Amino acid sequence: MPRVLLLHATVGTGHKRAAEALCRAFGQHQANDVLVEDVLDHTPWLFRVAYARSYLELTDHAPLVWGYFYSQTNIDPELADISNNVRKIVESIGTNGLKEVLKRFQPEIIICTHFLPMELLVRLKLKAKLFQPIYCVITDYAAHTFWTYTEIDGYFVATEQTCEQLIRRGVQDSQICVSGIPIDPAIAVPKDRDSVRRRRGLPPDRNLITLFGGGMITERVRGIVAGLLQSGAEGMLVVVAGRNAALASALADLQCSPTLDLRVLGFVTYVDDLIVASDLVITKAGGLIISEVVARGVPLVVIDPIPGHEEWNADFVVGSGSGVQLRMAESVPMTVYRLLRHPDILQDMRVHAAAVGRPRAALDIAEYIMDDFEQKYRR
Repeated sequence: MPRVLLLHATVGTGHKRAAEALCRAFGQHQANDVLVEDVLDHTPWLFRVAYARSYLELTDHAPLVWGYFYSQTNIDPELADISNNVRKIVESIGTNGLKEVLKRFQPEIIICTHFLPMELLVRLKLKAKLFQPIYCVITDYAAHTFWTYTEIDGYFVATEQTCEQLIRRGVQDSQICVSGIPIDPAIAVPKDRDSVRRRRGLPPDRNLITLFGGGMITERVRGIVAGLLQSGAEGMLVVVAGRNAALASALADLQCSPTLDLRVLGFVTYVDDLIVASDLVITKAGGLIISEVVARGVPLVVIDPIPGHEEWNADFVVGSGSGVQLRMAESVPMTVYRLLRHPDILQDMRVHAAAVGRPRAALDIAEYIMDDFEQKYRR
């Protein structure tokens, strides 16, 4: 079986989770020699910190600045060229360590779930120093110009709209596969909601709302939870704080209301079980979490999307009928209360979510790449 190198960059968690999902999918296709690498691990320490923090600091503390940069570099050719030239210089300095990974592992297939390594790989390819096929997996529901390299051997995208964006920028239709965003292949295995609720100690016959708050601003999550407890909504609210210990602490003094029980969880390994058990999921608009929820046919409330890629992801949720988007956290409690009082609306969202969900995306991508490799590169 061919050696497969999966490259991501830990800027947020989605790119890494997509790479890990593909690793599991290749494992199911009996590809035993698969390596997942964070390209930032092979850069100088200062570059690594600056690259990750520049994104996180902007999106957390200056989202409008990030949104302006993101949108302008996507639509203004001159600004995009300047930005691309700066990235080429920075990435050529910062990713030299990637050459060592290529030399050591000798991959036969390379897959990128982030655009950071793609510039270096494409330049090596153009200089005839890299002959392996390079595939790109876009992890949001739209493609920024940062992702566009016509020299890539294959693209995997979430929707037809994403495909059209790439075609307008010069990528050939034959290079693009509309696959969905790769998520854990285990999500393709059906689960019984009642059984999951029993296993996790969740109420069998009450509404269950799950809020994934680990990546959100603590004060905003507290406001949402307090508002839900006062809204009159009935059932149980599960808040997943993840590794955000500050969030769990900030919610510690909140008490259950007469109609709504509250359960606060830290880091859990059963996110998919919580999704399956839920009547409604509240989350940020990350491409991976949205893909995981709609793959289970569960309605969504996406809140406070980061300008740029998260706004596009949120538009997908609303446009597909899978849920609603709220830009103000203060709107969440009453919106959830009203949705729970209209089960017909929630059922309609469930149907639409199931229709656009792609639980087999990672498996389909792995199968496509293996077949493509056999046909084009194994002679």
